[in-house]
Amino acid sequence: MVMRTARIGLRTSARERRRCFGLLVAAGDVWACALDMNRWRRQRGLPPIVGYQALCRELSAAGPGTFGELDTVGARSVLRRSSDAWFATAKRRKNGDGSARYPRRKRRLMPVRYYHGTFTLDGQRLLLPAGRGNPPLWVRLDRPVPYEAGQVRSITLVAEAGALFVDVTAEVPITAYPPERQPDPHRVAGVDLGVIHPFAVAGPDGEGLVLSGRAIRAETHLHLRDTKHRQRAMARRAPEPGRVGSRRWRKHRARQRNVEARHRRRVRRAQHEAAKTVVDWAVARRIGTLTVGDPRGVLALKAGRRHNRRIQHVPGGDHAPSSRTAPARCRTVPA
Repeated sequence: MVMRTARIGLRTSARERRRCFGLLVAAGDVWACALDMNRWRRQRGLPPIVGYQALCRELSAAGPGTFGELDTVGARSVLRRSSDAWFATAKRRKNGDGSARYPRRKRRLMPVRYYHGTFTLDGQRLLLPAGRGNPPLWVRLDRPVPYEAGQVRSITLVAEAGALFVDVTAEVPITAYPPERQPDPHRVAGVDLGVIHPFAVAGPDGEGLVLSGRAIRAETHLHLRDTKHRQRAMARRAPEPGRVGSRRWRKHRARQRNVEARHRRRVRRAQHEAAKTVVDWAVARRIGTLTVGDPRGVLALKAGRRHNRRIQHVPGGDHAPSSRTAPARCRTVPA
């Protein structure tokens, strides 16, 4: 069994939209309370409260209704994220990573996750739990869920550029192939991750596959040029530090956030389609193992954050620093 996540938009009325954003704002309040509580304890010389169970006890002491319509399940999902972030940072610092920092930044909107059994999914209608004394919150999805109802394990309510989405995570079985198409684990293909072209694959029979990244590069260049022109036109309307901008400036900022979110969605979708093409190509040739090379040293180059971010994330695995001059480290991933 493997876990898969699909992002689906929400079609909400004005009232439903206000209630959904109220849940996200309340989740941000829970995150801020956890940070402030540990800051006060640190100032008084007390140990921080970072364990999930200890944080849940503090939440129970706060009482129902403290965070509006957010129920205990949604608040605990935020506390789980806070605890995981703290212990992940502690592990990195223990391993000698001096750049690791504990969570200190507050957020206005925080994703809220509901696990199996706490929500109701009826076709394209979703019932999100609300706090005690509040009416049920039914929302409508803009497309059907691509998984069966019994496979869904969690629902995460998120906001991106002013739009509401739910991340549906499901547990699906691994695809079974007939005997004549069953991938052979002894047939190995090498995958090279590129900066411009996302994947270059070399098969065992001398065949190869190169996925062009020119479309992603063109989208990035057009987005950058459009952003520069928009900022140049609105530069004289920018407010001074500490002041609220004009209505036209706020509209410009909202439009900029929408364009940025659209650009990220396009790039993510192109990368997903490229990875799917590689897997389909390997399955069609009965390749059972993909060996991903990670040349050491490339991520250490001072080429910019965006340049390094293109190759530091590998679908289905971790990443490590690399160099084209040093021998490559390989990772084996089942096709």
